[in-house]
Amino acid sequence: MVSATTPGSITPLTLKLSSGDFQISPPVVLAPMAGITNAPFRTLCREQGAGLFVSEMVTARALIERRPETLRMILPGEGEWPRSVQLYSVNPDVMRAAVTMIGREDLADHIDMNFGCPVPKVTRKGGGAALPYKRRLFSAIVGSAVEAAAPFGIPVTVKMRLGIDSDHETYMEAAKSAADLGVNWVALHARTAAQMYEGKSDWEAIARLVDHLKPTGVPVLGNGDIWSGDDGLAMISQTGCAGVVIGRGCLGRPWLFRDLVNAFNGVQSKHLPRLSEVRQVMNRHAELIVEYFQSEERGCRDLRKHMAWYLKGFRVPSELRRQFGMVSSLSELRNLLLQLTDQPYPEAIGGLPRGRTSHGRAVTLPDGWLNDPDELADIELEDAFSGG
Repeated sequence: MVSATTPGSITPLTLKLSSGDFQISPPVVLAPMAGITNAPFRTLCREQGAGLFVSEMVTARALIERRPETLRMILPGEGEWPRSVQLYSVNPDVMRAAVTMIGREDLADHIDMNFGCPVPKVTRKGGGAALPYKRRLFSAIVGSAVEAAAPFGIPVTVKMRLGIDSDHETYMEAAKSAADLGVNWVALHARTAAQMYEGKSDWEAIARLVDHLKPTGVPVLGNGDIWSGDDGLAMISQTGCAGVVIGRGCLGRPWLFRDLVNAFNGVQSKHLPRLSEVRQVMNRHAELIVEYFQSEERGCRDLRKHMAWYLKGFRVPSELRRQFGMVSSLSELRNLLLQLTDQPYPEAIGGLPRGRTSHGRAVTLPDGWLNDPDELADIELEDAFSGG
């Protein structure tokens, strides 16, 4: 039984950087989310109190090939530190080369590795949440990253899911392997790849992993179904995890990090912004993202997916909502924002789950992937994710 957590007494999470130990206090981490956690969004979240903010997932191969969009994706926002990059690869040699490049060119202070992505274009190549099933390959990739990062003093962490499905759970063995290889921590999204984003995150699995890794001294971070500051406290209390990783809960709600900071510090206060304040955040997000892309049209196009999240629960006419979803310029956005009538934050609805709600489905895997966890299927070890 995990003892109750006392707000204000939560131990900071330590990230061992080349410049010395960095204390993440409170231990709240912005999860890497493809197409979401670019520099503008990370800026919004760290302004609200996120302790560490990880980039979108980028492929190791795209990085070493110096693809312009990939290099843009790892650029930090102004004043952003530590600089955290999440890498994905299914090839130990490619991972080693990418980590070495990051170290030599001083491109990041911390590297996270993706072993949790459940989308078919990644798992069909044996990547993401499919990869830990291949025990030797998983250990080779993690080992290559840790070894390549060591001379530069760059800490390496991993993020994973429970496994492919309920019949092929891999998190306990994979996490122990990663811990033995020298990662700084293991973050667990307590769902299988087959679950995608449906159902409840299995917090009991997080607690089991915490106990499993105690002898190694490697901390576990929990991820899944944290929609409020109270949820973050509850996860730590119920599982004993060392910190929390926030994903979908902050979509359209970067102030969730302020609530988490308050809750962890024992402050009995929720931030419930009126629509007038949300308007200001939306405008700031737009300005940041246009500057980031150096294109008003592209920036506003990328911003569109955030509009429904920001406005969730507020009373907004359907035609106005539609126009927000089609916004193409800063002037158009500002005109639409002026048409929003100020109103209190819709607490009953605004704090409900948001973002991806994909239903569970069979995981797309390479042929023969499940035949033997110690042998590779007949696949080419190339990075599958083309988004960076």
